[in-house]
Amino acid sequence: MTRSFTLRLLTSVVVGMVSLAACAQYPGAHEVIKLWPKGAPGLQADARPETVRISPEGDHVITHVAEPSLTLYLPSPQTATGAAVIIAPGGGHSELWIDHEGFRVAEFLSEHGVAAFVLKYRLAREKGSSYTVEGTELEDMQRAIRVVRSRSGDWKIDPARIGVMGFSAGGELAELASTRYDAGHPDAEDLVEHVSSKPDFQALLYPAIPKEPRLTAQTPKAFLACGAMDRVDISQGLAEFYLALARLHVSAELHIYAGIGHGFGIRKTNTRPVADWPELFLEWMGVQGLLK
Repeated sequence: MTRSFTLRLLTSVVVGMVSLAACAQYPGAHEVIKLWPKGAPGLQADARPETVRISPEGDHVITHVAEPSLTLYLPSPQTATGAAVIIAPGGGHSELWIDHEGFRVAEFLSEHGVAAFVLKYRLAREKGSSYTVEGTELEDMQRAIRVVRSRSGDWKIDPARIGVMGFSAGGELAELASTRYDAGHPDAEDLVEHVSSKPDFQALLYPAIPKEPRLTAQTPKAFLACGAMDRVDISQGLAEFYLALARLHVSAELHIYAGIGHGFGIRKTNTRPVADWPELFLEWMGVQGLLK
């Protein structure tokens, strides 16, 4: 065995051990609850086991979600504002980049008094999936809103200050939830289904805009952000989305960052001004009366 081959082998072993260690720590000490304790409806018959890989940057990337869930990031009682945000990470509806578009965002919000819930939803566009974006994925988001609202007393949350936040594909999901909601299903056996699925506000970051946004004057108020160097359908689409809300007199705030592309989320490599978007979001919440 040559020295170079030995080094390659050792490197491979070390990388594998690091990846296994990272997966063993995932998702950390935060409580995880199932959206459907008795099993999700419409579960794919040949659903593969959930997998987690580690990106070259060290991020957890999830595929093959079979059990939709929420990871809880609750603020301390001393800092709690009563507001809550359900976070949908992106990944092209084929995977979930759950660190920089999920856990880090939730950690920031909870440290500033906002209860945060990271949504792990089923994926419509991974190979072999029978799920759909406006069917299965939207159902997972709607269920997440109902779960948080139904347990608002347990988590010291104001049921009238529950919003959704989404990144990229997750942004599309958050927008769908903000325009395709209902008041609940009072005849359902599951009491959670009695609760409204309408979010009280939305935050869309570099989202894919649905072909039929279905905006009305009752659409929840919105915080919008993207990079000017993102795909045209996203940067221009979000600007047009903002103008459509303005025409309906729906309160909205838009930030387009010069020189910035897709997928910034919360990363250590972000520089100002895009690195400041979480603080701007909190300021927006305060102006909107969401941080009582």
